[in-house]
Amino acid sequence: MPAQTPQGFFITGTDTGVGKTVVAAGLAALFKKNGLDAGVMKPIQTGCIIRRGSRIAPDARFLARAVKADDPMDLICPYRFKIPAAPMVAAEYEGTTIDLDRIENAYRTLASRHRIMVVEGIGGLLTPITPTETVVDLARRLRLPLIIVAHTRLGMLNHALLTVRHAQQTGASVLGIIFNRLGGASRGIAEKTNPEVFSRLCSVPILGTIPHLSGINVEAGRLGRVRGLGHYLNEGLHHLGIKLNP
Repeated sequence: MPAQTPQGFFITGTDTGVGKTVVAAGLAALFKKNGLDAGVMKPIQTGCIIRRGSRIAPDARFLARAVKADDPMDLICPYRFKIPAAPMVAAEYEGTTIDLDRIENAYRTLASRHRIMVVEGIGGLLTPITPTETVVDLARRLRLPLIIVAHTRLGMLNHALLTVRHAQQTGASVLGIIFNRLGGASRGIAEKTNPEVFSRLCSVPILGTIPHLSGINVEAGRLGRVRGLGHYLNEGLHHLGIKLNP
């Protein structure tokens, strides 16, 4: 196990619905498959499913299943809200607030149990967690470098470049970007050329491009081919300081 292996990564996105959960699960499963004991975390989940009085966080459950985690869900996902809204709004609707200290304490406990952590954010970097703190503040609090997930459709360049610029302006470290070809996306000029154009406009490394993978359903907890996602990222992993088994 190389000494330079980082403590973990914070997976963020250019927007909601770009595939952060699938990428985070695939990365964590890849690390575990190659001998790195990977822990997972989704600190905040909104839009939880209510079943028999319990709140099920689909994203957190999906991450846990991908690595067969046995950590308590209260550590993997300390905040679980029913309302599908920004964390600050969902918390206010339930008459509470989110405490980043609580999240950090849960993270430190998980990090002490695992060799490497994969933490999935919520929404994009400026998604409000409290009236004064956003997702990028959480990533910086946990001292984790960012991996950005972006779709390849029209509009991606603006979203991706803004995300990178804001991260850098706030002092967050950006290790790379992963492009996710979402199902049903048009194969027009924009989708075909956006990754290459991004590489010309931004020095952030492209870690890989993931094709649409059928059979994956986060809400239903169906992993599909998520454990094979690393096949599309192997060439970019050297940017992460990760050395996998041959």
